[in-house]
Amino acid sequence: MSTVADVVSESFPVNDEALFRPIETTTARFHITVVVLLTFTCFMLGAYARQLWLGLGVTGLNTPVYWGIYITNFVFFIGISHAGTLISAILRICHAEWRRSITRAAEVITVMVLFFGAGSVVVDLGHPERALNILFHPNFRSPLLWDVCSVTMYLTASVLYLYLPLIPDLALLRDRGRKRTWLYGVLALGWTGTPRQKHLLERAIAVMAIVVIPIAVTVHTVVSWVFAMTVQPMWHSTIFGPYFVVGAIFSGIAALLIALAIIRHVYHLEEYLKQIHFRHLGQLLLVMALLWFYFTFAEHLTVFYGAEPEEMHILFSKLTGPFAFGFWAMVACCFLIPVPILAVPRWRTVKGTVWASAFIVVGMWLERYNIVVPSLSQPRVLPSRMVYFPSLTELLITLGFFSTFILFYVLFTKFFPIVSVWEVQEGREKSLEEVCERVSGYIPLPMTEADNYRNLRRPQSIR
Repeated sequence: MSTVADVVSESFPVNDEALFRPIETTTARFHITVVVLLTFTCFMLGAYARQLWLGLGVTGLNTPVYWGIYITNFVFFIGISHAGTLISAILRICHAEWRRSITRAAEVITVMVLFFGAGSVVVDLGHPERALNILFHPNFRSPLLWDVCSVTMYLTASVLYLYLPLIPDLALLRDRGRKRTWLYGVLALGWTGTPRQKHLLERAIAVMAIVVIPIAVTVHTVVSWVFAMTVQPMWHSTIFGPYFVVGAIFSGIAALLIALAIIRHVYHLEEYLKQIHFRHLGQLLLVMALLWFYFTFAEHLTVFYGAEPEEMHILFSKLTGPFAFGFWAMVACCFLIPVPILAVPRWRTVKGTVWASAFIVVGMWLERYNIVVPSLSQPRVLPSRMVYFPSLTELLITLGFFSTFILFYVLFTKFFPIVSVWEVQEGREKSLEEVCERVSGYIPLPMTEADNYRNLRRPQSIR
């Protein structure tokens, strides 16, 4: 009869070469992908240069619609950033061992997407030098200044939270001596894996995991206040803070699932990104879908019963008016389509969760659009015939932002392991014993079972 140690030894891969292969080998498919993404990036730069030269008149922005898809992108990108901090940090604090293969993929999304969120605001300003006014002429009563401060603090914390767990892997790449040894040697900060270094690193990661959670919640709350602190109809609402945070986590999990599925398929990491990861994240996504529907329903129901003429005009423009298609497409993409997929266990597979996530990402972008544009398109002097349509310039810049984000993500996988090697190895060595100790702390184990688990050590095949 096989022991637990035998089963573990047979289940684990002998080594982790698959995690280093994307860094040390480059295929033609990688070069083609980079060229295609760079093409869209060039289109974006050309469109932005044209906007800088001719002004915001080349966009569809007008009076009173002074915010369009640029601000929609800003809210969307900041929301996607919650994929890394909240998911990774919460799972790390809760000692969810299945997190080890997915944390870095989530944390990279957080750091990179924040640059495009901030870039969306700069593009919306027309002249980028206007962004310096927030430093030279700050207004501490303005939610815009709060937003700049919170996003800056969030970016700083997220970079540290990504970099700290990366240090041991940088040392592994340095010691392998294959490529870019000098770069990894500098970034590894002299890491040798001594007990003191490991202790300090674990403490630093634990502190950052705790710190980054309230910062992440604060960021999207402050983003919501940019709207809620105004008296614009359907913006001036106390529900916006938690509504935006729920939407951010919702879209962040969906984006992470799509990224994991692509990484799993392209780099053949099926042994590290297993069905169970998608099943667990799918369950979280289902919970957030239900929460999102609750907040969406509560927001619109409150407006309907309040029956304020200005708000009712905007509400019916969403339900039956010019914005009806986008509104009902949002409901379908965020709730009607993904919830049945995620609620049925046999559909909660890799393909099922990815399909649900794809609909959710589209739906959450539409949700941001339905928040920003309809309220501005319906001024208080009724009726209004002002309609906002994004121009080709805006569409090209938006497409370029998404393609450039994907490009940076792809390039990251060519320089650094997208799955944390040292965390996976640590999981093999310690996690089973740690889980056993936690379980035995509140559930008494039979003596023979307890002895078997206590004697479980690192499998001989990977020593």
